[in-house]
Amino acid sequence: MSRIQAAFEQLATSRRKALIPFVTAGDPDPGMTVPLMHALVEAGADVLELGVPFSDPMADGPVIQRASDRALKHGVDLPRVFAFVHEFRAGNQITPVVLMGYANPIEAMGINRFVEEAQQAGVDGVLVVDYPPEECAAFASLVRSRGMDLIFLLAPTSSDARMAQVAGIASGYLYYVSLKGVTGAGQLDLAEVAEKISRIRRHTQLPVGVGFGIRDAATAKDVAEFADAVVIGSAIIQQMEAAPAGEQVRHARRFMQGIREALDAK
Repeated sequence: MSRIQAAFEQLATSRRKALIPFVTAGDPDPGMTVPLMHALVEAGADVLELGVPFSDPMADGPVIQRASDRALKHGVDLPRVFAFVHEFRAGNQITPVVLMGYANPIEAMGINRFVEEAQQAGVDGVLVVDYPPEECAAFASLVRSRGMDLIFLLAPTSSDARMAQVAGIASGYLYYVSLKGVTGAGQLDLAEVAEKISRIRRHTQLPVGVGFGIRDAATAKDVAEFADAVVIGSAIIQQMEAAPAGEQVRHARRFMQGIREALDAK
């Protein structure tokens, strides 16, 4: 059983919803990444999504683009990301870590090397935004052979056929993109999101998380009424951008504690 599956099974037993923060590796400073990961867990995170910095993202809004730019200026690449995960694992063997990013850095490294080094570092899942399911069956098989999960996005425009196709190859959990657009953009239509989650569940037994539009504790609590997990990224990065120098980790922890309290009060 993967750490991701174990985490969701434990949450289901305790009737709690997963809190999944997204942060970009190396932002705001490489020295803060591992302390930030630990702080998010201390604040109640159940799974960590660690963004791999990339210069030409297609799904990230301006907030996460800025985070990637800062990390790239610090020279953070895939080997450095693996080093962060390896260091995190020295103090935490329980919390799942999912790498989220784009195909270009993976293919530049080489798929076999990427999968091997990800597993050795302690990565539990991989979400590659621009790997469509019909083109990555071999990659999915390789990832799963190393005990990791391959996670996919579903969009508001996804058809039932697409949902079934993704459900047939994905593992760990499914990530429903709640908005037509990039991360952090627009306002959620909760009724529409609830209807789409209901449709997705017809095709899979996997947990379903919702992200791209969750800005605060109230929105997280509302989404958790029908989702298994809430994913928050841009709002955390904005909290760190607004924090005084040296206070970014503390501000992120405090923000996440508020989200956790709202979910647990549901």
